[in-house]
Order: sequence, then structure tokens, then C-alpha cells
Amino acid sequence: MTASLNHTEYQRARLTRDARFDGLFFIAVKTTGIFCRPVCPVVPPLEDNVEYFAHAALAAQAGYRPCLRCRPDSAPGSCAWRGTDTTFTRALALLDAGELTTSDLPTLAARLGIGDRYLRRLFQERLGMSPKAYALFTQVMFAKKLLHETSLSVTDIADAAGFNSLRRFNDAFRKQLQLSPSAIRRSRKATPELRLSLAYRPPLNWSLMLDFWRKRCVRGIEWVNGERYGRTFVMRNSAGEQARGYFEVCPADGDHQLQLTVSIDKPVFLKPLVTRVRQILDLDADIQQIEQQLGAAGFHTVLTPGLRIPGIWHPFEAGVRAILGQQVSVAAARTHLERLVDALAEPLNDTHKLFPTPSAIAASDLAMLKMPASRRETLRRFADWYHQQGEEKPVTDWLALKGIGPWTVDYVQMRALGHTDIWLASDLGVKKALAQLTEGTAFDSAALKPWRSYATFHLWHYLG
Repeated sequence: MTASLNHTEYQRARLTRDARFDGLFFIAVKTTGIFCRPVCPVVPPLEDNVEYFAHAALAAQAGYRPCLRCRPDSAPGSCAWRGTDTTFTRALALLDAGELTTSDLPTLAARLGIGDRYLRRLFQERLGMSPKAYALFTQVMFAKKLLHETSLSVTDIADAAGFNSLRRFNDAFRKQLQLSPSAIRRSRKATPELRLSLAYRPPLNWSLMLDFWRKRCVRGIEWVNGERYGRTFVMRNSAGEQARGYFEVCPADGDHQLQLTVSIDKPVFLKPLVTRVRQILDLDADIQQIEQQLGAAGFHTVLTPGLRIPGIWHPFEAGVRAILGQQVSVAAARTHLERLVDALAEPLNDTHKLFPTPSAIAASDLAMLKMPASRRETLRRFADWYHQQGEEKPVTDWLALKGIGPWTVDYVQMRALGHTDIWLASDLGVKKALAQLTEGTAFDSAALKPWRSYATFHLWHYLG
């Protein structure tokens, strides 16, 4: 069981099928050998026949197979069981993105700055399984999702899930889930685009997120059409391979789901792509818990229900946006970005472009940007540094670059890296909103931890 819920809360949540608990725990039924999500529509089993697990992988490890009706592979993720250990959280994010499909455990541990023995111990203590076992389970569950929802061939699905052979895929599928891929596969009409469901725990203020993006969309890179948000992307893995494409997200027919439509040139990147899309949409946040804490800390008058943090696709792009947005309005920053994209972006197709690369920006005189020369120099300096060494360096290293200060670094950590506890105390908008909220009295942000990034966005929206 998770530490955040007691037995009575588990029981109440499963009997009421409360979607706010979807993904926070899983229900295993001893008499059937099946594990489900709290929202499963089947007749609830007797309490004596139920076991609760904090993660689907733990239920599978205990010998239960996933329900084919509620599909645990489609549940939103949960951060509750991760704790506050930054290293563990980073390791999970890399494994979820398929890091072990292109590298090994010692390489992953070195990237995290720890030894592989300590990494194994960390996973055993926190999750009760090894990093490799966790990674294999996520691969198999993603493959199961593709079998349910797409018309990809089983061979392509095995490739997309990170398996280097069909035989290994079939063997892992049976061992992990006690099912065969053929038991999942349904006949589907082939389509040029992939469509997948993205579940979330309510509330989600989708219209608010769309409004935020609509004001900041860069022509050719992003778009908001009706209820749809879309953008182009480039993805790279640790082996140096690259994938390109675009995606769109809109509300789905099912409750508490979005629909993701993807066009990608290499299906092997599908798993990290879906992980990244969930991150920039902030779909795995437990908004109910966050809003309860912010409200208790005195923010109840500024809370906008369902507000989530809209992410930026890549840290480099976020850095460029932050530099070009310094001391100008949102509209002016957008104009600068569109001029940069028009001049330096590589086309993806007849309609869409890819965000300019660090090398393209570093090699340009940036004359298209009508701004102080010092800011153009900051952008060129940043792009050149990123091109030379920035991909693997922490964002905090940017502070050594002339023209980049703490606000820029914090902004990027909040919007591109998904840090939940960034407090932009020096931000003018935050200061103005706080002055209205507290009527000029001193404010201690400690009570808002670890959700100060959300508090920042609530203050911006309140001011706007």
C-alpha cells in the first residue's frame, strides 16, 4: 500500500470508482488473479478477496494479470510513491523514457552520478524491484497499450516498446502479464497516424491550458485549433538516433481522457514520446492534493480549479523563449520567436517546421531580431554553449553564461523539466499578485512546498 492512503480510503475509492484516485493504487482480486484500476466498471469484489498495490508493477510481480476491461496500462501515473529523492525521480523518468533500451545499467547510474549497486538498492528500497525489472514492466505495459489502441503490426509494436527481437517480446509479455500478445490484439483498420488515449485524474482545466498556449504559439511550430493543441518535435536518444514528427492532443470521448494523435518517422521513439507528452501536459499531477495544500496555505482565493503547468518541449527551446521574453510582453516575445523560426527553422513538411537548432542560432548574426545587441549576444552565446556541451549539462550550469540569471534557470526548470517547487520570488507578476493577496504583509512560501511552481502559475492567472 502507499503511505498516503489508509485501508478505509482505498476501500471507499474503489467502491465509488472515484477517478481522482485513478493510478494512485491498484486493486488485485485473489479469486480471479486479476488486478484493476479503481475506476474499473466490474462488480466490486468482497473486501476479503482484495489486495491493494501502490504500483501496477508490484501487482504483476505478485502474480496477478492486468484486467482487459479497465486496462491498467492506461492509468495515469502517480508520483506519491516516489518520495522526494531527486535521484530516484530522475531514474524513473529515464526508465519511463526507455533509457535501458539503448544503454545499460552502469551507464544509467553514471548519468545519475551514482554507482549501479546503489541504484539497485535504491529501487529495491523504494519500489521493491530492480531497475531492470521496472523498465521491462513499463515496456510490456506500453506494448499492451499499443496492441489495444493502434493498428501497428506486432513486430512494429515490439520495436516501439524497445525489444530487439519478436521472440524476446513474446516471452517477456507472457512472463510479465501472463497473457499473449495475440490475446490482446484486435483487428483495426490501418491509419497513417497513431491515436492513443491519455488518462488523467480530474480536475483538468483544458480550456485554461489551451488559452495559455494560444497566446504563445509560435507559427509553424505550435498550433491551437478549436479544442486541439499540436506541435512539432525532434527526439534524440543516448545512442545518437533521432526521430521527427508532430502530435496533436484533444479531449477524448471517454471520461478523464485526452486523445493523442501522432505522426512520427521512427516508431521506436513512441514510448519516450508518450512519456514526454504526458510531462508537458502535466497529466500525472495529483491536482486534488496540490490544490488542497495550496488552499490550506492561504491561496484559496486565487486557486483556479484544474490548473496544470503547461510544459515546453525541450530545455533548449525553453531557454531561448526565456531569453527572448526578458523585459517584453508575451506578444512581443512571440514576435521575436516567429522571426527566429522563419529565418532559421528547418521544415518538417509543407506546413510545419522544427524549432531552430543550437548550431543554427549560434551561426546566425540574429539580425532579424529587433532587440538590444546585448540580448542577441546572450542568445548566440547560449546557443553556442548548448551546441558544444549543453545537452548533458544541468540547467544550473547556465548561470555561468553572461546574460542568464536565476529567473531564466528557474523558469526553464519549471516549464521544461517539470520541477514542482520553483518559486519565482523576483518575478514582477508574482510580486504584484502577492501584494494583492496579502495586502502588503510579508509572505513565507514555505507552506506551499513542494508545489510552489503551481502557486506561481495560480498567481499569474489570478493577476491576468
